Amino acid sequence: MAKLQLQDIRKSFGTVEIIKGVSLDIQHGEFIVFVGPSGCGKSTLLRMIAGLEDITSGTISIGERVVNDLPPKDRSIAMVFQSYALFPHMTVRENVAFGLTISGAPKSEIESKVSEAARILKLETLLDRKPSQLSGGQRQRVAIGRAIVRNPEVFLFDEPLSNLDAALRVNTRAEIAKLHRDLGATMIYVTHDQVEAMTLADRIVVLDGGKVRQFGAPMDLYHRPDNMFVAGFIGSPKMNFLKVEVAKATAKSITLESTALGNFILPRNGQDLTQGQKLYLGIRPEDISRVTDKSQTTTGTVELVERLGHETFIETKLSSGENLTALIKGTEEVDFGQSIKLHFSPHNCHVFFENGDAVKR
Repeated sequence: MAKLQLQDIRKSFGTVEIIKGVSLDIQHGEFIVFVGPSGCGKSTLLRMIAGLEDITSGTISIGERVVNDLPPKDRSIAMVFQSYALFPHMTVRENVAFGLTISGAPKSEIESKVSEAARILKLETLLDRKPSQLSGGQRQRVAIGRAIVRNPEVFLFDEPLSNLDAALRVNTRAEIAKLHRDLGATMIYVTHDQVEAMTLADRIVVLDGGKVRQFGAPMDLYHRPDNMFVAGFIGSPKMNFLKVEVAKATAKSITLESTALGNFILPRNGQDLTQGQKLYLGIRPEDISRVTDKSQTTTGTVELVERLGHETFIETKLSSGENLTALIKGTEEVDFGQSIKLHFSPHNCHVFFENGDAVKR
């Protein structure tokens, strides 16, 4: 396996720039997830690493080799696509062995590698079946097995779970995580699902509009987002954002005010702020609780109730007209149109400038 480096990678289609100067340093054995909304460039970036898309400018290195001009077969990569891309007339054994067969590998080597891949992916009893006789999850494991036998330096996954139902996605996600632990391989995984990103990744690349908005460990992105885009994208439901204004700023605290929340104080350690400055306050739904007797509360009218069993998400409308989503216990009774008080801790809040960048505290 090998490290992967991207240096100022750019991709244009005509006059339209899709990838806008992406630089990443991915270490040997890391599981990296590219995540972002549709059209952000994550699949295009993956295809450029694979050699399926030309690079307009920049450098891609796998190990010590610059691979910009190498065809996919010479890059020591293996790719698992969104569609399984299995040959329907071949057995599982033949599908897994296909790449080795066409490369002229010895029969004994093919048999050994196919057997090992089948063991890792629990396909031993399925080797003589055709794809039509398999479930969606089994077909995806066959596609992964075809990648494993090539013994690549880098595995690339392009939204491999998107065609599976919810239960199969959870099971197959666990299998991919176990596979990474067993192989110790460098893996790059593309998804639009931030839950997949959080549960699988060593580090996450959050992309938006062809740019990297943040690159870091999942919990760093969750607890310390660099900007409102990352704060709103990582977490489900997404973070609440309320308009606030600086009433007072000292060396140790910030006093903020808003129509819905009144005045409240946040601990401070960082950038200079001035009285009257417009900001956004970020609060995650799970950091908001329903109360009747605590300070720092706000009152909202319930407009939506989503019961999930052990927990309930409620969307409320504040006096300012802004919406606030909160997470409460599933056992609590709440009805549409009800007026309720909500509490949050200043220590769990995030603050952002009007341009979306996080205020350092």
